[in-house]
Amino acid sequence: MRISYHKVLPESYETLLHMSNTAHDSGLEPALQELVRIRASQINGCAFCLDMHTKDARAGGETEQRLNLLAAWRESPGYTERERAALAWCEAVTLIAETSAPDDVYEEVRRHFDERETVALTLVVISINGWNRMLRSMRTPAGDYVSRIAPAAGAASR
Repeated sequence: MRISYHKVLPESYETLLHMSNTAHDSGLEPALQELVRIRASQINGCAFCLDMHTKDARAGGETEQRLNLLAAWRESPGYTERERAALAWCEAVTLIAETSAPDDVYEEVRRHFDERETVALTLVVISINGWNRMLRSMRTPAGDYVSRIAPAAGAASR
């Protein structure tokens, strides 16, 4: 690790955590939030966040197949229209310098999400992008995260 940012400037950690907690507590489905966090982390190449959020998704009952196919979600079965809209919005906001968050993607999000949910979804994307950038730039090592989420019923068989 380059700098223990959370020790040097604890407010940086608290700020990111507050944003993440606000998104987490927004009412959006936890499984949807995890898919969005994983997809943004794939785009940004954040190993720490991929380790964390794939473990949390599994603990929450997500299937290996859906996790394995997430990078190719457009060509993969098994994602709902709501999830597809969220993933497209995630990509558009994560890559906003390239995409400008196009109207057609926004309109599809609004078909599946009300105003509050759209803001919450956007906050999920913004917060994971913040974590991705902090953790990648500080070279936070990945692999040791242990999920604190109680495994969903039947999750062990998936």
